[in-house]
Amino acid sequence: MTDFTAAPKRIELTGRALVLGSLLGIVFTAANVYLGLRVGLTFASAIPAAVISMALLRSFKTSTIWENMTVQTVASVGGAMSSIIFVLPALVMVGWWTEFPFWQSFLICVFGGILGVTFSIPLRRALVINTDLPYPEGVAAAEVLKVGSRGADQTESAVRENKAGLLTVIVGSVGSAFFAFLVSARAFAGEAAAFLRIGPSATGLGGGMQLALLGAGHLVGLAVGLAMFVGLLISWAFFVPIMTAMQGTEGLAEEAATTVWATQVRRIGAGAIGIAAIWTLLKLIGPLISGIASALSAQRRRDANEVLDRTEQDIPIGLVGIISGVVLLAIAVLLWSFTQGTPLASSAPAIVAGGVLYVIVIGLVVASVCGYMAGLIGSSNSPVSGVGILAILVASLLMLGAMQLFNIPADPSIVAFALLITGVVFAVAVISNDNLQDLKTGQLVAATPWRQQTALIVGVFAGALVIPFLLNLLNSAFGFQGGPPATVAGTETLGAPQATLISSLAVGVIGGDPRWDLIGIGVIVGVVIIAIDEVLNRTTKRKYKLPPLAVGIGMYLPMAVTTTVTVGAIIGMMYDRWVAKSKNPEPARRLGILMASGLIVGESLFNVLLAGVIVATNNGSPFGLIPADSFWSGAYPMIAGILGFFGLIWALYTWTKKKADTI
Repeated sequence: MTDFTAAPKRIELTGRALVLGSLLGIVFTAANVYLGLRVGLTFASAIPAAVISMALLRSFKTSTIWENMTVQTVASVGGAMSSIIFVLPALVMVGWWTEFPFWQSFLICVFGGILGVTFSIPLRRALVINTDLPYPEGVAAAEVLKVGSRGADQTESAVRENKAGLLTVIVGSVGSAFFAFLVSARAFAGEAAAFLRIGPSATGLGGGMQLALLGAGHLVGLAVGLAMFVGLLISWAFFVPIMTAMQGTEGLAEEAATTVWATQVRRIGAGAIGIAAIWTLLKLIGPLISGIASALSAQRRRDANEVLDRTEQDIPIGLVGIISGVVLLAIAVLLWSFTQGTPLASSAPAIVAGGVLYVIVIGLVVASVCGYMAGLIGSSNSPVSGVGILAILVASLLMLGAMQLFNIPADPSIVAFALLITGVVFAVAVISNDNLQDLKTGQLVAATPWRQQTALIVGVFAGALVIPFLLNLLNSAFGFQGGPPATVAGTETLGAPQATLISSLAVGVIGGDPRWDLIGIGVIVGVVIIAIDEVLNRTTKRKYKLPPLAVGIGMYLPMAVTTTVTVGAIIGMMYDRWVAKSKNPEPARRLGILMASGLIVGESLFNVLLAGVIVATNNGSPFGLIPADSFWSGAYPMIAGILGFFGLIWALYTWTKKKADTI
């Protein structure tokens, strides 16, 4: 293997790498925005971005591992920025926005994203260099780069794996996009469900035929997938039948069950998510404090006048301070403009100063917490939604105090202001979460930190540019749960689970009532799940676990979504076991991950395209080639969809294994 630390030529932060990284970042941002609004999950784009970069830049003889590292860094931060959708749609749900104004949405993402980079730069030595944190995704991405990047002693098998990886992403994307097209054409049903009554009780069982959800299940793993299924059972096998019976619901089983689930059981799930997220964050406080204290203690022993090696060169701390100061001043201007014309205007100086202080204090805290979480469990598995929940609770309580202190009358602008500053802090959280993971990859391949940090800022701009357009497009075509209806009739509303929960919490704390009794029941359920998970961890030495946050999400998400993610997790486990005894088990496993990523990208991008066509044509089913009232309805498309879904899965994963055998 090439000794990257000793390689003499430094082709790293190039224009072509920034452009390619930005383009890939836009693609992965679009896929993640749709997936996040649909199911409440996003996927890490670092590894597929690295594979695509290595395949495309191979045509340049001067391409290096560090240049591919730059592409991956820009693309991954663009994809990470998509997690801002866990907060921004809440401003539409509470009625403050009717659409997503470009400049406000863009600046929230950019300001928070840049602070996410600058706030986490001082943490690099503490949390990346002088630490034993595993950084699972950062290490995996580094291994992919080392295997596939150009080197003097690179093996032919590495070249073949690199090409096979790109082809796998493309095949998975095309397959899932084509299946999604057949669903939109009404050739296949997109969901199969059955509802029944048992005495006075009503409930149901069903699943979806969405390859993006199946790919997400493969990536999150068996433990998370099964935990989500436990949440589904708690909702649909316990709460829904009991509550429909207790409330004496009448009519069709489907209507009774779905109404009780949507209006009541989801609130219980929200409570479970909230307490699970808080517990997950609280568990990390101890390791965070001890880890940073130990690392900083070691750092203080370094010679203050030591000349740092190139691989230790961050953006100079003075420049970091200037950038942070300018961004904070710009945030103050943004907040000031927001208060004008609202009851907050008379107290604007104090409100704005408090908002900026909130961003500084909470931003620094979440940068540390999220950086540590990325190192501990990976950026994909980090409960950043928990950060959003805690941030909105703190912001709402502060705004409630401001109402009392400055005698501000109740007004929607108060809730909106709390959501606005929470959006900035959440952007800090997701970018710092991604930043340190990328810096770990850079450390392992001897990249230059300041160049990576510059690339991260470029990635922030790339993602922020497209997010307002994507949100407006999806809002117009589909609408969000709890928000105004879509402008085009006949489309399925996007659940946006985290944004729905965050908007409910903001309204509830500041002056409304989001059914605290049901949320309280969810908290009790969450505490029980936490206790079970702790017992499993201690008695089985972490061999078996029941992730509480995943259980809560399984309770909260639609039944068809949770079922499909669970199936994907099981299929991913079966595939890994299947290829474990194959000719090339490790390349086969990596190609499986790339196939799953392709399934997500293809269907998600198709649905973004579909949203554009829906809005352009004002037709809720623009690709509906088969009339809804034709003979091909009812059980026929459902049976065809199930057979086609599992047939295509078998074909794609079989093809992936065979492709790995040729490496």
